[in-house]
Amino acid sequence: MSSTELPFVPPANVLPKVGTVRVAEGERLRSVELPGVTLTVRSRPPAREGLPPALYVHGLGGSSQNWSALMALLDGVVDGEAVDLPGFGDSPPPDDGNYSVTGHARAVIRYLDASGRGPVHLFGNSLGGAITTRVAAVRPDLVRTLTLVSPALPEIRVQRAAVPTGLLAVPGVALLFTRLTREWTAEQRVRGVMALCYGDPGRVTPEGFRNAVQEMERRLRLPYFWDAMARSARGIVNAYTLGGQQGLWRQAERVLAPTLLVYGGRDQLVGFRMAQKAARAFRDSRLVTLPDAGHVAMMEYPETVALAFRELLEDAGELGARRVRHAGRADAGGDAVDEAGTDESMGG
Repeated sequence: MSSTELPFVPPANVLPKVGTVRVAEGERLRSVELPGVTLTVRSRPPAREGLPPALYVHGLGGSSQNWSALMALLDGVVDGEAVDLPGFGDSPPPDDGNYSVTGHARAVIRYLDASGRGPVHLFGNSLGGAITTRVAAVRPDLVRTLTLVSPALPEIRVQRAAVPTGLLAVPGVALLFTRLTREWTAEQRVRGVMALCYGDPGRVTPEGFRNAVQEMERRLRLPYFWDAMARSARGIVNAYTLGGQQGLWRQAERVLAPTLLVYGGRDQLVGFRMAQKAARAFRDSRLVTLPDAGHVAMMEYPETVALAFRELLEDAGELGARRVRHAGRADAGGDAVDEAGTDESMGG
């Protein structure tokens, strides 16, 4: 095998068992077989019958566990499910090896069509933000509202800390990285990820850190782990280069659903400066900025994100409340400021 080739990945039906995935109290996991892909879906029973459905989509290197805290806070508002994208979490690789943004979006659409749960309140973080933007643009019938936490939308000046992730897209780099970091422990890797993704890694509890280390140990035993990471990173880079109707910013302009945008002031992967551009691109948007948050605000400040989502529902008439035009400030992550106070600031 040459240095530019990715390692061989066996078919999903012969992949080894490497241990169980953590399931928080009140959660359930199930496997859903779809044409060309099998998805693991995490859910928790809603507080009551008849709540509208929601679907959560994680980012690069993440899993459905990234949404556990927010799902628990919103189980009285929505009937929530979170997917493990193909090749991540407990989902095996896609049959066709397609890890592009379009490939991941197709998997989400197939699940929503097969489950009959649409239209849903759709959530996405990072890569999941790019995926759900594409879903909302091409299948508006499947989306009630869209909530994006640090969405991976194209930037002209990429964050310096994001460069190593982008380099994973270069053929051979993933294989080289695995060789160079062979001696790194799972604990070292988790500390590095948390330093990159959290505004304040100190907010992670000891239990949360132990759980993350156990999950990292499990993933490192998967034969397709680095392949999924590299190909998905390449998918993001390729999506950034697309123009015309397939361009992510053009698709953002086509989204009809009311959209909540959440950006962290200490995000090292998605530029905080992109927040205002996103607010202008999505035609019916509300922008919440968390100055102390990093790349995963739904994990660092789940209460604040949950409050902002409830206000989005009120604003959209989903909770039967009067239209809310000024959400004001929330005392979390510094000051969490909803900047969608007027029609002019809602992107048109």
